[in-house]
Amino acid sequence: MVMRTGMTEALEKLPVHFDTTLKCVPKHVIFSDYEERIQGHQVHDVLNKVSATLKASVPEFELYEHFKIHRREGLNESQHLGSVPSGSTDNAAWKLDRFKFLPMVNRALRHQPGAKWFVFIEADTYLVWPNLLSYLLKLDANKDLYIGKQMSIGDVLFAHGGTGFVLSSGAAQKVSAHWRSHLMAYDKYTAGSWAGDMVLGKVLKDVGINLTWAFPHFQGNPVHTLDHNISKMDRRLWCHAPITYNHMREEGIRDLWQLQQARMRKTSEPMLHRDVFKEYILPKLAARIEDWDNISIDAEPKEAMDSGQCYDLCEAQPACLQFSYTAGKCATSSEIRYGYAARTRCVDYSTAASKCIRWEEIQQQQQQHNSSSIQSGLMMERLQHYVTEIDTLCAGDGSDTWAL
Repeated sequence: MVMRTGMTEALEKLPVHFDTTLKCVPKHVIFSDYEERIQGHQVHDVLNKVSATLKASVPEFELYEHFKIHRREGLNESQHLGSVPSGSTDNAAWKLDRFKFLPMVNRALRHQPGAKWFVFIEADTYLVWPNLLSYLLKLDANKDLYIGKQMSIGDVLFAHGGTGFVLSSGAAQKVSAHWRSHLMAYDKYTAGSWAGDMVLGKVLKDVGINLTWAFPHFQGNPVHTLDHNISKMDRRLWCHAPITYNHMREEGIRDLWQLQQARMRKTSEPMLHRDVFKEYILPKLAARIEDWDNISIDAEPKEAMDSGQCYDLCEAQPACLQFSYTAGKCATSSEIRYGYAARTRCVDYSTAASKCIRWEEIQQQQQQHNSSSIQSGLMMERLQHYVTEIDTLCAGDGSDTWAL
Protein backbone atom coordinates (compact mmCIF):
# COMPACT_ATOMS: atom_id res chain seq x y z
CA MET A 1 0.00 0.00 0.00
CA VAL A 2 1.20 3.48 -0.89
CA MET A 3 0.13 6.56 1.09
CA ARG A 4 0.71 9.96 -0.52
CA THR A 5 0.95 13.09 1.58
CA GLY A 6 2.80 16.41 1.76
CA MET A 7 4.93 18.22 4.30
CA THR A 8 2.27 20.85 5.02
CA GLU A 9 -0.30 18.23 6.11
CA ALA A 10 1.76 15.23 7.23
CA LEU A 11 1.96 16.10 10.94
CA GLU A 12 -1.78 16.69 11.03
CA LYS A 13 -3.00 13.69 9.05
CA LEU A 14 -0.50 10.83 9.25
CA PRO A 15 -0.40 9.92 12.98
CA VAL A 16 -3.94 8.51 13.10
CA HIS A 17 -3.00 5.94 10.45
CA PHE A 18 -0.10 4.67 12.57
CA ASP A 19 -2.64 3.73 15.25
CA THR A 20 -5.19 2.28 12.84
CA THR A 21 -4.95 1.02 9.24
CA LEU A 22 -1.18 0.80 8.91
CA LYS A 23 -1.04 -1.56 11.91
CA CYS A 24 -2.61 -4.19 9.63
CA VAL A 25 -0.68 -3.41 6.43
CA PRO A 26 2.88 -4.66 6.85
CA LYS A 27 3.99 -3.75 3.33
CA HIS A 28 3.42 -0.04 3.00
CA VAL A 29 5.37 3.05 2.04
CA ILE A 30 4.69 6.75 2.60
CA PHE A 31 5.61 9.26 -0.11
CA SER A 32 5.72 13.01 0.39
CA ASP A 33 7.64 16.06 -0.80
CA TYR A 34 10.05 15.94 2.14
CA GLU A 35 12.22 13.21 3.66
CA GLU A 36 11.58 12.83 7.39
CA ARG A 37 10.54 10.47 10.18
CA ILE A 38 7.23 10.96 11.94
CA GLN A 39 6.63 8.97 15.13
CA GLY A 40 9.27 6.47 14.03
CA HIS A 41 7.83 6.00 10.54
CA GLN A 42 9.90 6.83 7.48
CA VAL A 43 8.40 9.32 5.02
CA HIS A 44 10.15 9.39 1.63
CA ASP A 45 10.68 12.36 -0.67
CA VAL A 46 9.19 11.17 -3.96
CA LEU A 47 10.29 14.31 -5.83
CA ASN A 48 14.01 14.06 -5.17
CA LYS A 49 14.74 12.68 -8.64
CA VAL A 50 12.69 15.24 -10.55
CA SER A 51 14.78 16.99 -13.20
CA ALA A 52 16.48 20.28 -12.39
CA THR A 53 14.94 21.74 -15.54
CA LEU A 54 11.42 21.03 -14.29
CA LYS A 55 12.19 22.37 -10.83
CA ALA A 56 13.57 25.59 -12.30
CA SER A 57 10.58 26.15 -14.57
CA VAL A 58 7.67 25.50 -12.19
CA PRO A 59 6.97 28.07 -9.42
CA GLU A 60 5.62 25.47 -6.97
CA PHE A 61 9.07 23.94 -6.64
CA GLU A 62 10.16 27.07 -4.77
CA LEU A 63 8.12 25.69 -1.89
CA TYR A 64 9.81 22.32 -2.29
CA GLU A 65 13.25 23.97 -2.03
CA HIS A 66 12.05 25.83 1.06
CA PHE A 67 11.18 22.50 2.65
CA LYS A 68 14.72 21.20 2.16
CA ILE A 69 16.37 24.28 3.64
CA HIS A 70 13.98 25.66 6.25
CA ARG A 71 11.66 22.71 6.97
CA ARG A 72 8.30 24.07 8.14
CA GLU A 73 9.71 27.32 9.50
CA GLY A 74 8.57 30.49 7.81
CA LEU A 75 5.64 28.99 5.96
CA ASN A 76 2.52 31.13 5.81
CA GLU A 77 0.00 29.09 7.78
CA SER A 78 -3.00 30.55 5.98
CA GLN A 79 -1.57 29.61 2.60
CA HIS A 80 0.34 26.40 3.19
CA LEU A 81 0.01 24.64 6.53
CA GLY A 82 -2.85 22.26 7.13
CA SER A 83 -5.31 21.48 4.39
CA VAL A 84 -8.92 21.74 3.27
CA PRO A 85 -11.12 18.80 2.27
CA SER A 86 -10.63 18.97 -1.48
CA GLY A 87 -7.42 20.92 -1.86
CA SER A 88 -7.00 24.43 -3.21
CA THR A 89 -5.84 25.54 -6.63
CA ASP A 90 -4.37 28.66 -4.98
CA ASN A 91 -2.24 26.61 -2.58
CA ALA A 92 1.33 26.00 -3.77
CA ALA A 93 1.61 22.82 -1.68
CA TRP A 94 -1.56 21.46 -3.29
CA LYS A 95 -0.33 22.37 -6.78
CA LEU A 96 3.05 20.75 -6.10
CA ASP A 97 1.23 17.48 -5.38
CA ARG A 98 0.42 16.86 -9.06
CA PHE A 99 4.08 16.07 -9.75
CA LYS A 100 4.11 13.15 -7.28
CA PHE A 101 1.87 10.68 -9.10
CA LEU A 102 4.15 9.35 -11.83
CA PRO A 103 7.32 9.15 -9.69
CA MET A 104 5.18 7.53 -6.99
CA VAL A 105 4.23 4.60 -9.23
CA ASN A 106 7.86 4.13 -10.27
CA ARG A 107 9.11 4.25 -6.67
CA ALA A 108 6.38 1.87 -5.49
CA LEU A 109 7.58 -0.71 -8.01
CA ARG A 110 11.12 -0.35 -6.74
CA HIS A 111 9.96 -0.60 -3.13
CA GLN A 112 7.97 -3.83 -3.66
CA PRO A 113 9.01 -5.31 -7.03
CA GLY A 114 7.25 -8.61 -6.33
CA ALA A 115 3.85 -7.16 -5.40
CA LYS A 116 0.77 -8.27 -7.35
CA TRP A 117 -1.21 -5.13 -6.55
CA PHE A 118 -0.38 -1.53 -5.71
CA VAL A 119 -2.97 0.37 -3.69
CA PHE A 120 -2.68 4.16 -3.53
CA ILE A 121 -4.46 6.32 -0.95
CA GLU A 122 -4.05 9.76 0.61
CA ALA A 123 -3.67 10.77 4.23
CA ASP A 124 -7.36 11.67 4.60
CA THR A 125 -8.53 8.37 3.09
CA TYR A 126 -9.91 5.60 5.28
CA LEU A 127 -9.18 2.16 3.87
CA VAL A 128 -11.31 -0.85 4.86
CA TRP A 129 -8.41 -3.27 4.57
CA PRO A 130 -10.29 -6.59 4.94
CA ASN A 131 -12.78 -5.54 2.24
CA LEU A 132 -9.95 -4.53 -0.09
CA LEU A 133 -8.34 -7.96 0.28
CA SER A 134 -11.65 -9.74 -0.40
CA TYR A 135 -12.27 -7.58 -3.45
CA LEU A 136 -8.83 -8.10 -4.99
CA LEU A 137 -9.07 -11.87 -4.50
CA LYS A 138 -11.97 -11.81 -6.96
CA LEU A 139 -9.86 -10.12 -9.67
CA ASP A 140 -7.09 -11.41 -11.95
CA ALA A 141 -3.81 -9.86 -10.86
CA ASN A 142 -2.21 -11.02 -14.12
CA LYS A 143 -4.32 -8.56 -16.11
CA ASP A 144 -3.44 -4.91 -16.63
CA LEU A 145 -5.97 -3.35 -14.26
CA TYR A 146 -6.54 0.25 -13.18
CA ILE A 147 -9.35 0.49 -10.61
CA GLY A 148 -10.99 3.44 -8.88
CA LYS A 149 -13.72 6.07 -8.68
CA GLN A 150 -14.24 7.52 -12.12
CA MET A 151 -13.70 11.18 -12.95
CA SER A 152 -12.95 12.96 -16.21
CA ILE A 153 -11.20 16.10 -17.39
CA GLY A 154 -11.56 16.66 -21.11
CA ASP A 155 -11.18 13.32 -22.84
CA VAL A 156 -9.22 11.72 -19.99
CA LEU A 157 -11.10 9.30 -17.74
CA PHE A 158 -9.17 8.67 -14.54
CA ALA A 159 -9.43 7.42 -10.97
CA HIS A 160 -9.77 10.11 -8.32
CA GLY A 161 -6.58 10.11 -6.27
CA GLY A 162 -8.03 11.00 -2.89
CA THR A 163 -10.64 8.27 -3.13
CA GLY A 164 -7.88 5.74 -3.67
CA PHE A 165 -7.06 3.58 -6.65
CA VAL A 166 -5.42 0.27 -7.49
CA LEU A 167 -2.94 -0.78 -10.17
CA SER A 168 -2.05 -4.35 -10.94
CA SER A 169 1.65 -5.06 -11.22
CA GLY A 170 1.47 -5.22 -15.01
CA ALA A 171 -0.31 -1.88 -15.25
CA ALA A 172 2.17 -0.23 -12.89
CA GLN A 173 5.11 -1.57 -14.88
CA LYS A 174 3.70 -0.30 -18.18
CA VAL A 175 3.02 3.14 -16.71
CA SER A 176 6.49 3.38 -15.22
CA ALA A 177 8.30 2.24 -18.35
CA HIS A 178 6.31 4.55 -20.63
CA TRP A 179 6.77 7.53 -18.31
CA ARG A 180 10.54 6.99 -18.05
CA SER A 181 10.77 6.79 -21.85
CA HIS A 182 8.93 10.10 -22.29
CA LEU A 183 10.03 12.10 -19.25
CA MET A 184 10.29 15.52 -20.89
CA ALA A 185 6.92 15.21 -22.62
CA TYR A 186 5.11 14.19 -19.44
CA ASP A 187 6.93 16.80 -17.35
CA LYS A 188 5.59 19.42 -19.75
CA TYR A 189 2.11 17.86 -19.71
CA THR A 190 2.05 17.78 -15.90
CA ALA A 191 3.23 21.39 -15.65
CA GLY A 192 0.33 22.43 -17.86
CA SER A 193 -2.23 20.40 -15.92
CA TRP A 194 -3.72 20.91 -12.45
CA ALA A 195 -4.51 17.36 -11.31
CA GLY A 196 -1.89 14.66 -10.88
CA ASP A 197 -4.44 11.85 -10.84
CA MET A 198 -5.60 13.01 -14.26
CA VAL A 199 -1.98 13.00 -15.50
CA LEU A 200 -1.60 9.40 -14.35
CA GLY A 201 -4.86 8.56 -16.10
CA LYS A 202 -3.48 10.11 -19.29
CA VAL A 203 -0.39 7.89 -19.19
CA LEU A 204 -2.55 4.83 -18.60
CA LYS A 205 -4.70 5.85 -21.53
CA ASP A 206 -1.56 6.26 -23.65
CA VAL A 207 -0.48 2.69 -22.87
CA GLY A 208 -3.96 1.33 -23.61
CA ILE A 209 -5.16 0.60 -20.07
CA ASN A 210 -8.73 1.66 -19.37
CA LEU A 211 -10.20 2.47 -15.99
CA THR A 212 -12.30 -0.13 -14.21
CA TRP A 213 -15.10 1.79 -12.50
CA ALA A 214 -15.34 0.74 -8.87
CA PHE A 215 -18.44 2.51 -7.58
CA PRO A 216 -19.64 2.11 -4.89
CA HIS A 217 -16.62 0.43 -3.28
CA PHE A 218 -14.38 3.50 -3.59
CA GLN A 219 -16.11 6.54 -2.11
CA GLY A 220 -15.10 10.16 -2.62
CA ASN A 221 -17.33 11.20 0.29
CA PRO A 222 -16.61 10.90 3.99
CA VAL A 223 -19.04 8.78 5.96
CA HIS A 224 -20.38 11.92 7.64
CA THR A 225 -21.68 13.56 4.44
CA LEU A 226 -22.53 10.47 2.41
CA ASP A 227 -26.09 9.82 1.27
CA HIS A 228 -26.30 6.07 1.77
CA ASN A 229 -29.40 5.77 -0.40
CA ILE A 230 -27.81 6.55 -3.77
CA SER A 231 -27.50 4.41 -6.87
CA LYS A 232 -25.27 4.73 -9.92
CA MET A 233 -24.56 2.39 -12.79
CA ASP A 234 -27.42 0.16 -11.54
CA ARG A 235 -25.52 -0.32 -8.28
CA ARG A 236 -27.10 0.58 -4.96
CA LEU A 237 -24.53 1.83 -2.48
CA TRP A 238 -26.45 0.48 0.53
CA CYS A 239 -25.99 -3.14 -0.58
CA HIS A 240 -22.28 -3.04 -1.42
CA ALA A 241 -19.06 -3.22 0.58
CA PRO A 242 -17.03 -0.04 1.12
CA ILE A 243 -13.29 -0.08 0.47
CA THR A 244 -12.41 3.60 0.90
CA TYR A 245 -13.92 6.82 2.19
CA ASN A 246 -12.25 10.14 1.31
CA HIS A 247 -12.00 13.48 3.15
CA MET A 248 -12.09 11.72 6.51
CA ARG A 249 -11.20 13.60 9.68
CA GLU A 250 -9.11 12.02 12.41
CA GLU A 251 -12.03 11.23 14.72
CA GLY A 252 -13.94 9.60 11.87
CA ILE A 253 -10.99 7.39 10.98
CA ARG A 254 -10.66 6.25 14.59
CA ASP A 255 -14.38 5.60 14.85
CA LEU A 256 -14.49 3.46 11.71
CA TRP A 257 -11.39 1.57 12.80
CA GLN A 258 -13.02 0.70 16.11
CA LEU A 259 -16.23 -0.31 14.34
CA GLN A 260 -14.30 -2.52 11.94
CA GLN A 261 -12.33 -4.20 14.73
CA ALA A 262 -15.49 -4.87 16.73
CA ARG A 263 -17.20 -6.44 13.70
CA MET A 264 -14.21 -8.66 12.95
CA ARG A 265 -14.46 -10.12 16.46
CA LYS A 266 -18.09 -11.09 15.77
CA THR A 267 -18.25 -12.08 12.10
CA SER A 268 -16.16 -12.88 9.05
CA GLU A 269 -18.77 -11.35 6.73
CA PRO A 270 -17.64 -8.20 4.88
CA MET A 271 -18.80 -4.89 6.29
CA LEU A 272 -21.33 -3.25 3.96
CA HIS A 273 -22.29 0.39 3.57
CA ARG A 274 -25.59 -0.40 5.27
CA ASP A 275 -23.67 -1.86 8.22
CA VAL A 276 -21.75 1.40 8.58
CA PHE A 277 -25.01 3.31 8.54
CA LYS A 278 -26.81 1.03 11.00
CA GLU A 279 -23.94 0.46 13.42
CA TYR A 280 -22.14 3.82 13.28
CA ILE A 281 -24.56 6.52 12.14
CA LEU A 282 -28.03 5.31 13.16
CA PRO A 283 -27.32 5.07 16.93
CA LYS A 284 -26.23 8.73 16.91
CA LEU A 285 -29.32 10.10 15.17
CA ALA A 286 -32.06 11.77 17.22
CA ALA A 287 -35.15 13.94 16.87
CA ARG A 288 -33.08 16.91 18.09
CA ILE A 289 -29.28 17.37 18.16
CA GLU A 290 -27.73 20.58 19.48
CA ASP A 291 -24.68 22.24 17.91
CA TRP A 292 -24.83 20.01 14.85
CA ASP A 293 -25.01 20.61 11.09
CA ASN A 294 -26.52 17.63 9.25
CA ILE A 295 -26.18 19.38 5.87
CA SER A 296 -29.87 19.68 5.08
CA ILE A 297 -29.79 21.60 1.81
CA ASP A 298 -32.62 20.42 -0.44
CA ALA A 299 -33.72 24.00 -1.13
CA GLU A 300 -33.26 27.57 0.05
CA PRO A 301 -33.80 27.79 3.83
CA LYS A 302 -37.23 29.00 4.99
CA GLU A 303 -38.02 31.48 7.73
CA ALA A 304 -38.71 29.90 11.11
CA MET A 305 -39.05 31.22 14.63
CA ASP A 306 -37.34 28.28 16.33
CA SER A 307 -36.29 24.64 15.88
CA GLY A 308 -39.79 23.48 16.85
CA GLN A 309 -41.28 25.33 13.91
CA CYS A 310 -38.52 23.95 11.72
CA TYR A 311 -39.48 20.43 12.83
CA ASP A 312 -43.08 21.20 11.88
CA LEU A 313 -42.01 22.44 8.44
CA CYS A 314 -40.18 19.18 7.80
CA GLU A 315 -43.04 17.07 9.15
CA ALA A 316 -45.43 18.81 6.74
CA GLN A 317 -43.37 17.58 3.78
CA PRO A 318 -44.00 13.83 3.20
CA ALA A 319 -40.53 13.27 1.75
CA CYS A 320 -38.62 15.24 4.41
CA LEU A 321 -36.35 13.15 6.61
CA GLN A 322 -34.20 15.70 8.43
CA PHE A 323 -33.80 19.41 9.13
CA SER A 324 -31.43 21.98 10.58
CA TYR A 325 -32.20 25.32 12.19
CA THR A 326 -30.17 28.38 13.05
CA ALA A 327 -30.67 32.12 13.29
CA GLY A 328 -34.25 32.18 12.07
CA LYS A 329 -33.61 29.89 9.10
CA CYS A 330 -34.87 26.33 8.58
CA ALA A 331 -33.35 23.92 6.06
CA THR A 332 -34.86 20.55 5.22
CA SER A 333 -33.76 17.46 3.30
CA SER A 334 -35.19 14.28 1.80
CA GLU A 335 -31.76 12.66 2.22
CA ILE A 336 -30.03 11.59 5.41
CA ARG A 337 -26.52 12.84 6.01
CA TYR A 338 -24.97 12.48 9.44
CA GLY A 339 -23.01 15.75 9.41
CA TYR A 340 -20.58 17.34 11.84
CA ALA A 341 -20.47 19.27 15.07
CA ALA A 342 -20.25 22.84 13.81
CA ARG A 343 -20.81 26.52 14.48
CA THR A 344 -20.84 27.41 10.82
CA ARG A 345 -23.45 26.07 8.45
CA CYS A 346 -23.00 24.40 5.09
CA VAL A 347 -25.39 26.11 2.67
CA ASP A 348 -24.04 24.76 -0.63
CA TYR A 349 -22.89 21.15 -0.71
CA SER A 350 -21.41 19.75 -3.93
CA THR A 351 -22.14 16.06 -4.40
CA ALA A 352 -19.69 15.94 -7.30
CA ALA A 353 -16.86 17.49 -5.28
CA SER A 354 -17.88 15.70 -2.06
CA LYS A 355 -17.59 18.84 0.02
CA CYS A 356 -19.30 21.92 1.30
CA ILE A 357 -18.38 24.71 -1.08
CA ARG A 358 -20.01 27.58 0.81
CA TRP A 359 -20.18 28.04 4.56
CA GLU A 360 -22.46 30.61 6.21
CA GLU A 361 -21.03 32.57 9.11
CA ILE A 362 -23.81 32.59 11.66
CA GLN A 363 -22.37 33.98 14.91
CA GLN A 364 -23.74 37.51 14.45
CA GLN A 365 -27.09 36.16 13.21
CA GLN A 366 -27.29 33.89 16.26
CA GLN A 367 -26.90 36.87 18.57
CA GLN A 368 -29.63 38.76 16.71
CA HIS A 369 -32.04 35.82 16.96
CA ASN A 370 -30.97 34.70 20.44
CA SER A 371 -30.28 31.19 19.14
CA SER A 372 -27.52 28.76 19.99
CA SER A 373 -25.40 27.41 17.16
CA ILE A 374 -27.12 24.90 14.84
CA GLN A 375 -29.91 22.56 15.88
CA SER A 376 -30.51 19.53 13.72
CA GLY A 377 -33.01 16.73 13.87
CA LEU A 378 -34.78 13.88 12.14
CA MET A 379 -38.22 12.44 11.59
CA MET A 380 -37.49 9.32 13.62
CA GLU A 381 -40.56 7.32 12.57
CA ARG A 382 -39.79 8.02 8.93
CA LEU A 383 -36.18 7.06 9.54
CA GLN A 384 -37.15 3.55 10.62
CA HIS A 385 -39.30 3.14 7.51
CA TYR A 386 -36.44 4.51 5.39
CA VAL A 387 -34.03 1.85 6.68
CA THR A 388 -36.53 -1.00 6.34
CA GLU A 389 -37.48 -0.01 2.81
CA ILE A 390 -33.90 0.22 1.53
CA ASP A 391 -33.04 -3.12 3.09
CA THR A 392 -35.66 -4.80 0.90
CA LEU A 393 -33.87 -3.55 -2.23
CA CYS A 394 -30.74 -5.63 -1.57
CA ALA A 395 -30.38 -9.23 -2.68
CA GLY A 396 -30.82 -11.54 0.28
CA ASP A 397 -28.00 -13.85 -0.84
CA GLY A 398 -25.22 -11.25 -0.82
CA SER A 399 -24.77 -11.41 -4.59
CA ASP A 400 -24.65 -7.61 -4.76
CA THR A 401 -21.86 -7.24 -2.20
CA TRP A 402 -19.21 -6.86 -4.88
CA ALA A 403 -19.40 -4.94 -8.15
CA LEU A 404 -17.16 -6.80 -10.58
